[in-house]
Amino acid sequence: MNGAECLLRTLLAHGVDTCFMNPGTSEMQFVAALDRVPGMRGVLCLFEGVCSGAADGYARMLRRPAATLLHLGPGLGYALTNFHNARKARSPVVGIVGQHTTGHLRCDAPLAADIEAFARTVSEYVRSLEQADRMGEAAAATIDAACAPPGQVATLIVPADFSWSDGGEPRRPMGPATPGRPPGPAAPGPRAECVREAARILRSGEPAGLLLGGGALLEPGRAAAGRLAGGTGVRVFANRYAARMACGGGKFTPQRLAYFPEVAEPMLAGLKHLILVESQPPVSFFGYPGRRSYLAPEDCALHVLAPIEANGTEALEALVEACGVGRIAPPAPGPEGAPSRPALPEGAGLSPDTIGRALAWLLPEGSILSDEMVSSGEAVLRYLSSAASYDLLPVTGGAIGQGLPVALGAALACPDRKVIALEADGSGMYTLQSLWTMARERLDVVTVILANRRYRILDIEMQRTGAGEMGRMANDMVDISRPDLDWVRLSEGMGVPATRATTADEFVTQFRAAVSQTGPTLIEAVLE
Repeated sequence: MNGAECLLRTLLAHGVDTCFMNPGTSEMQFVAALDRVPGMRGVLCLFEGVCSGAADGYARMLRRPAATLLHLGPGLGYALTNFHNARKARSPVVGIVGQHTTGHLRCDAPLAADIEAFARTVSEYVRSLEQADRMGEAAAATIDAACAPPGQVATLIVPADFSWSDGGEPRRPMGPATPGRPPGPAAPGPRAECVREAARILRSGEPAGLLLGGGALLEPGRAAAGRLAGGTGVRVFANRYAARMACGGGKFTPQRLAYFPEVAEPMLAGLKHLILVESQPPVSFFGYPGRRSYLAPEDCALHVLAPIEANGTEALEALVEACGVGRIAPPAPGPEGAPSRPALPEGAGLSPDTIGRALAWLLPEGSILSDEMVSSGEAVLRYLSSAASYDLLPVTGGAIGQGLPVALGAALACPDRKVIALEADGSGMYTLQSLWTMARERLDVVTVILANRRYRILDIEMQRTGAGEMGRMANDMVDISRPDLDWVRLSEGMGVPATRATTADEFVTQFRAAVSQTGPTLIEAVLE
């Protein structure tokens, strides 16, 4: 078999059966092999940043990789921003990048580039295929690297002539495959000495907190953390940039650290100990004049219960046992000070506040919520502790344009669950092409565009960085009106039906209708 067929068969043997792609000339053998090797779902995306973001969303939900197929160095370059987000999310992704033929590389053709250099900015594992008959070995090694705990982007660069040459035999996993479990080694379990030290701290009576990230924020982890909070009084926080978080459903939910340091620092004030569970120490998103980068108090000692590559849920469960709180009920659901479920907004203008109140009532059970609301996010999400259970997929690396493709990938991973993309109008324009793939694949995604006609977050940051007042020319650099973006026409042009809401009543009616049907739809929510 040729190299392209060998590559496909190796991916499939390791459980990688979805590939988000935007191919070119150097990848045509792979594209042709899709018809000869059954089992691979090829998903065409009209922009490489959609490919990388969709693979991130897919991996966040299934904890196993999809593949991406990109064309040479420039194609990888277009995908880098959402690969950056995937790296920060610690998502396992197998990135396949086509290369010029080995003989053509020396000619410095127009598309020639240092693909390895591009890949290393977002990928811990980069391999260029050295010879055609090692295709199976190289592909298997790339998959194993992607799945090594806690997960990473792993890149395989394939010269075009190695795709049509004899590729040898596909490489199969070393051990038996386990359905539903990603290939590669399992995350390490808890270390007894770390559990003992954490238990000692919680029994000491000194003010202590747990900061959860990674898999510790899924359902079993938050249940264990709730017992610890109820039994020991430890305060439980969520790393706001973790890849996925189980929320709502009337259950205990860790308090998500705030975006701005002026708010986050008081949340952690008074702590003498902060115990990290699959999380790094909390830092502010940016550095500001006269402010520390680290958010925990200066005299707060940091401890590691489970490093980011370990199984934090097992560590929390071991800590529950060590503290003897296995039968303790968790405290009331939601973070401290969270509002109870408010009344549905009626007759009001449309704002992040009224949208949050509406979603608290209307979010379907088991939804997946992809959040890239930027300046509106805090006002919306504070109401959702009273919503039905849902999984939150937040911003991880901060590179703009992840919300729509992450929703796309999550919908492909979990076709039986409703996906809600809450997207700002400015950031939505970075990966608008996601809507076309949602329409083509008939994905069950409701996209809500929060349209304030502005890069609103920069109004806030102008003051916070000490840059002074917003002058006329500066204002032009954050104003995205003149002309206003027409998201209804943009969406319909991509094949996704759309409506526009300008009042809370209109939004409630339109959102209720959108979640009651199957397939992609969009609501442009014009904020007052």
